Amino acid sequence: SYLSTAYFAGTRRYEFYRTSQLFAILLLPFLVMLTLGGFKNSSAVILWSLISPLGALLFAERRQAIAWLLAFLGLLVLGAFLDPYVFSGNNLPPVMIKIFFVMNLGGVSAVAFILVYHFMSEKNATLRLLRIEQDKAENLLLNILPKDIADILKDESRTIANHHSEASILFADVVDFTPMSAQITPIETVDLLNEVFSYFDTLVERYGLEKIKTIGDCYMVAGGVPKPRSDHAHILTRMALEMNEYVNANEFHGHRLSFRIGINSGPVVAGVIGRKKFIYDLWGDAVNIASRMESQGVSGKIQIAKGTYDLIKDDFICKQQDEVYVKGKGQMPVWHVLAEKESGSALHR
Repeated sequence: SYLSTAYFAGTRRYEFYRTSQLFAILLLPFLVMLTLGGFKNSSAVILWSLISPLGALLFAERRQAIAWLLAFLGLLVLGAFLDPYVFSGNNLPPVMIKIFFVMNLGGVSAVAFILVYHFMSEKNATLRLLRIEQDKAENLLLNILPKDIADILKDESRTIANHHSEASILFADVVDFTPMSAQITPIETVDLLNEVFSYFDTLVERYGLEKIKTIGDCYMVAGGVPKPRSDHAHILTRMALEMNEYVNANEFHGHRLSFRIGINSGPVVAGVIGRKKFIYDLWGDAVNIASRMESQGVSGKIQIAKGTYDLIKDDFICKQQDEVYVKGKGQMPVWHVLAEKESGSALHR
């Protein structure tokens, strides 16, 4: 052992050092057993050879540990064969032999327990770290995708597309954002949008809606997807009123903002496409019309198409406006949502 340690200090050949030490640990208890007169007279001291394959588990590969275990079992068989022929006159009293039995059995068992305990502690610590990282990854995924969609993608790798016969879509865009952003720094621009959109995010969470995406200074949110709900138009209109109220009541980095908000309701296709940087998105005429309601809207107003008006007209005060031209659809009637009727507010409370 001293020689192999000195050799390792000079050459840094770890594999040779490890092998020589494991071999010494394996062979020494076997030779001591033969010297003391067999299994019984040596108090089964050969059990200490078991430290060799256990040590190989810790310091070598698993295949090598199996080889060391087979070597230990081979020595046990050889010891059993030689046991009748070895000299047994070591003159140790029976009490001393029993004491050594307890020491050998207890010592090897304690070493085995410590090794297993160490491995289990490391395993549990690793599992805790894995759970933490898994929770982080899942939270990140849930910030990108709806939970129902994320659950599907975790189990399957496929294109997800679902038809929803009833849904509502809202687009909100900052009026005159481009000239304003030219007058402030990029960091201030991002901070300003982050402050406003973060509040919008809290409204989305409070009302149980689904944020779809932000595109520059445009904010898109939907109701009725991916889980259907009968009040999708009402709840989205209610959120739009709160958005306007919040924006009108606050300054953002010294700037007053005004939003155009457009809403429409109707059938949509919702899903996830692509393999990289995928998002949950919506397609269909209802989406395109909602976008036109915003782009052709009025600053500070919530403009809705007929699809939404038919659903909310009994619970919200709406004022009809001049028809607007929508590409591919022609002239369309539009309304501005002014407020929620008292009966609707009471019902909501």
